Amino acid sequence: MKSITTAFLLFLLPTLSLAQNFPESQTDGKYYTVNGAKLWTVSFGKGDPIFFIAGGPGGSHYGLRSFDSLSTTNTLVYFDNLGRGKSDTAKDVREYSLERDIEDLEGLRKAMGYSSINVLGHSYGGLVAQGYAIKYPERVKHLILANTFHSFLMWQENDDNSNHEIRTNYPEVWDTLMKIRERGAISSDPIHQEIYGKVPYGFLYAYNPDNFKKRGRKPYPNSFNQAVYYQMVGKDGDFIVGNDIGNFDFRKDLKNLKMPILIIAGRYDRVAVPWMQVKYKTYCPQAQFEMFEFSGHNPQVEEPAKEFAIIRAFLGR
Repeated sequence: MKSITTAFLLFLLPTLSLAQNFPESQTDGKYYTVNGAKLWTVSFGKGDPIFFIAGGPGGSHYGLRSFDSLSTTNTLVYFDNLGRGKSDTAKDVREYSLERDIEDLEGLRKAMGYSSINVLGHSYGGLVAQGYAIKYPERVKHLILANTFHSFLMWQENDDNSNHEIRTNYPEVWDTLMKIRERGAISSDPIHQEIYGKVPYGFLYAYNPDNFKKRGRKPYPNSFNQAVYYQMVGKDGDFIVGNDIGNFDFRKDLKNLKMPILIIAGRYDRVAVPWMQVKYKTYCPQAQFEMFEFSGHNPQVEEPAKEFAIIRAFLGR
């Protein structure tokens, strides 16, 4: 649901972050050259580092600044992946891939001089986090998977459930969508995205949509890159997942991970749906699993005090 996600990035940062003197995403960072590209990074706080990986695919780090208050106990490392935010864009869209994002995380770790890191991946970012932990387990102190997906089957369920909810609750939007699809339109077409954008963000992503009211945030450059998104999910990826997102599957590997793992889910998440989230208990039985009963896709916004207390306790293990 690319168009709905784009709207969300405009107002995700909570009031707390605006009230405190946290670094500015646009100005208070630096570039690191990783695998031949400049990646924009904003880092602050004290203690063991947490590397945050944004969702999408195609989202910048800006939408994750709701985690800022964790800087009292940890060094927070936010960064824009290739093609997102203030980082370099690829000359060829085929450079955008899950594997590239995994390798860029490893390259950034090296460039910043950390021997091992804590990793938090939200939504699509959780794919990068899982892939990284499987490939570089010795580099991960703690792994946090927030509202994410274990396989292409779960991502397809995201598509199917989102479309079911729209068809049921926004029939006028759905009817318009079906008419243009009958004429050959697909997810990546601008008219298709425009129609999807008529569905409010909070309908699919929130427990309480009032938690996501716009708070006067400054615009952030390239906050969501649709070229990245459709390269990775496929040209009709809001209906049928393809490319990288249509092929990933971590289910058989998760049980072999030895580092502490925290899995975060939201009861009202209509994207990373609960019935698929709870399957992590089977695929990754050694993990700590937390269901947030009053949250959708972003417990860090809807239940921040509870989530941050759980994260701090988890990182102390």
